[in-house]
Amino acid sequence: MVDKDSIDVAVNTITDCIISSADNSIPKTSGNIPKLCKPWWNTECDTCQKTLEKAWYNFRRYPTTHNLIKFKKARAKFRQIRRRSMNTTWCSYVNSITRQVSSKIVWDKVRKIFGCYSDTQNISFLNYNGQVISDAKEIGNVIGQTLSEISSESTYPNDFIAFKKREAQKSVDFLPSYAEDYNSTFSYHELKDALRKSNPTSPGPDQIHNNMLKHLGESSLLTILLLFNRIWQERVFPLSWLKAIVVPIPKPGKDKQDPNNYRPIALTSCLSKLLERMVSAQLMHVLERSKWFVPSQSGFRRRRNTIDNLLKLETAIREAFVRKKHLVSIFFDIEKAYDRTWRYGILKDLSDIGLKGNLPLFIKNFLQTRIFQIRIGNILSDNFNQQEGVPQGSVLSVLLFIIKINGIVSKLPAYVNSTLFVDDIQIHCAGDDMGFIQRQLQTAINNMTDWSSKNGFIFSPQKTVCMHFCRRRGLHPDPDFQLNGSPIPIVQETKFLGIIFDTKLTFRSHIKHLKTKCIRTLNIMKVLSSTSWGADKVSLMRIYRSLVRSKLDYGVPVYGSAAKSTLKMLDSVHHQGLRIATGAFRTTPFPSLHVISGEPSLELRRHRLSLSYFYKIKSDESHPQHYKVINPIFGSLFSVRLSFTPTFGFRIGEILRYFGIEDFPVVSNVEDPPPWKETQLDFIDDFLHFFKPSTSE
Repeated sequence: MVDKDSIDVAVNTITDCIISSADNSIPKTSGNIPKLCKPWWNTECDTCQKTLEKAWYNFRRYPTTHNLIKFKKARAKFRQIRRRSMNTTWCSYVNSITRQVSSKIVWDKVRKIFGCYSDTQNISFLNYNGQVISDAKEIGNVIGQTLSEISSESTYPNDFIAFKKREAQKSVDFLPSYAEDYNSTFSYHELKDALRKSNPTSPGPDQIHNNMLKHLGESSLLTILLLFNRIWQERVFPLSWLKAIVVPIPKPGKDKQDPNNYRPIALTSCLSKLLERMVSAQLMHVLERSKWFVPSQSGFRRRRNTIDNLLKLETAIREAFVRKKHLVSIFFDIEKAYDRTWRYGILKDLSDIGLKGNLPLFIKNFLQTRIFQIRIGNILSDNFNQQEGVPQGSVLSVLLFIIKINGIVSKLPAYVNSTLFVDDIQIHCAGDDMGFIQRQLQTAINNMTDWSSKNGFIFSPQKTVCMHFCRRRGLHPDPDFQLNGSPIPIVQETKFLGIIFDTKLTFRSHIKHLKTKCIRTLNIMKVLSSTSWGADKVSLMRIYRSLVRSKLDYGVPVYGSAAKSTLKMLDSVHHQGLRIATGAFRTTPFPSLHVISGEPSLELRRHRLSLSYFYKIKSDESHPQHYKVINPIFGSLFSVRLSFTPTFGFRIGEILRYFGIEDFPVVSNVEDPPPWKETQLDFIDDFLHFFKPSTSE
C-alpha cells in the first residue's frame, strides 16, 4: 500500500481505505439540516389548535355573540395549554442537566438554550462593487477572490516587490545532511504523542476525522508511520494535502455584505496536521535548544504565556513610578500579518539558523502555493491560490510565523525594552527627560519600520497606539511619534493581551469591564436555576468555574496589584454566582457561602494563583523575569514611598509572610528531552505495598 506506488498514490490509497472502513462501521445521517421543531408541542396542543381553528371558522362565517364567546374560550384554552406545555418542557429540559451527564452534553444543552447551533448560517447575499450577489457559488467566488488578493504579491509595496524579486533569485541551499539528529526517521511513540495532542477538529477535503485516526489499530498506525517516513525521506509533499476548504465566518459587529469582513476558517487534511505536529515538535526543540528565540518572545513556547509579557510591562511601570520617571509604551498592530508573511523569508531564516536536510526541505515543500475553495452551505467555489502567507489552519503555521517575526525587536536601542507574543508587539522606555524617551523610541520605531519593509510586514498607523504612564505632579507634554509619516495617537487606556492598562495603572477600567462581562455571563446561570426546578449544584458550579471564574482568574498576578477597594468590586460577582449555584439565601454570610460551595474568597484565590506563578518563575532560571521576581530592586524606595504599589516580587514576599510560608529551594526545570527519543519514567509509589480494601482513606 505504501512502498510500491508514488507518494500521491499511496496517500490516496490510505485515505480511501480509511474512508471505506468508516463507511462500513460508522452510521451516517442524511446530512440535511433538520427543521427547527418546537419541543414543547404535543398532542394536547395539536387538539386545542384544531378546536381554535374550527371556532374561528364558525365565527367568521356566522359572526354571532355565541360563536364569538366560543372562539374566545377556545383561544384562551389554547394559550393556557401552550404556556403550560412550554413551562413543563422547559423545566424537564433544564432538570436533565445533572452531575451524571458529561461536560459535552452540558455545554450542548446550554448552547441550544441560547440558540447557538453548530451548523453555520449560509450567507444570503453580498454587495460587491455596487452589485448584489445572491448565488451561493458566486458568493464563494467573490470571497475567495478577496482572500486570494490579500495574500498576493500586489498587496506589498513596490519597493519590497523589487527587493523580493532580487532575493528570490538567490537559491536557499539546504544541503542533504543526515548527521543531525532531527533528520532521523519518526518513531512510533512520536506518532502516538502527536495523535494524543490532536484535537477533534473538523475534517478537511479528504473527510478523515481525527477520531477516526485515534481509533485505528497498531498495525494501521504503523502503516501511516511508514507513509510519513517515506514523505520525510523522499522530501515530497503530497499534492492532495496542499488543498483546503475555507468556511467564511462573519466578523462580529461588521457589515456582512462586505466580502472583506469575513474570517476564513481553513479545513485541511487531518493526516497532514498529524505529520505537521510531529515536525513542529522537532523544530521547536531545535530552536529552544539553540536558544534562537529572543527572550521577549512568549508566544506558544513551553512554560511561557501572556502573563510573562504583562508582568514585564507592569513591573517596568511600577519601577518608573517609584523613581518618579516617565514611561512611554507603544503597542503595534501589523496589518494581515499571517496572510502577508514572506515565504522565501522564512526559508532564508531557516538557512540562517543552520538547519539542513529533511527538516527544512519538508518546510520548503510545505510552503508551496496553496489551493483553497470557499464553502457556502454545501456549495464549493472555484479554486483559488494563496501565493504568500503561512497556510491558514495548519499546525506549523504559527511556529513559522514566529520564526519570521522573531527579528523585529533584535535591533532596538539599549534603553528600549520589548515584549513579543506572536504578532502582539510592545516596546517601552523610561526616563526623566521626555526628549530622551522620544528620541529612543523614535529610533526604535524607525528600526522596526526598516526591518518590516525588508520582510513584507506593514504596521497599521490607525491601530498602533501610544501610552504615557506617569505619576509626577504638574503638566507634562505627551510625546510625539511618527509611523510611516502618520502620527501615533496618544490614548489614556488600551487593551494589551486581554488586560486594560490605564495611565495611572490603577486597573479600575479593567476591573469595571471584567465585572460587566461576568455579570452578563451570570445570566446563563440564572435561566438554568429556580427555586423548584433547574440544574443541580454540581452542574451549575461547573458552569460558574468555566465561564465566570476563568475570567476572574486571568491576569491575577498583574491586575491583582490594584487597590483593595477596586478589587472589592469583583466580590459581588463571585458571591452572586455562588448563591445562584448553591441556592443559598441572600442573607447567607460570605464565609458560610464559601464553605457550602467549596470555593475560597477571591482574595485567597488571587494569593494562590500568584504563588503558583511565583514558583513557576522560580523553577525556571531562564525565564526573563526570574531575576526581578526573585531579587526585586528598589526595595528602599518602596519602603519609604508607601503610596506607590510595589512590584510583583515584593507583593509575593508579603503573601509568603502573611501565610507563614518559609522560603524553600525549588527544583529547576529539567531540559526537555528530544521528541525523537523515548524516555522511560520510573515512579516511586509507596501505596503499592498496601492492600486497598483493608486500607483506610
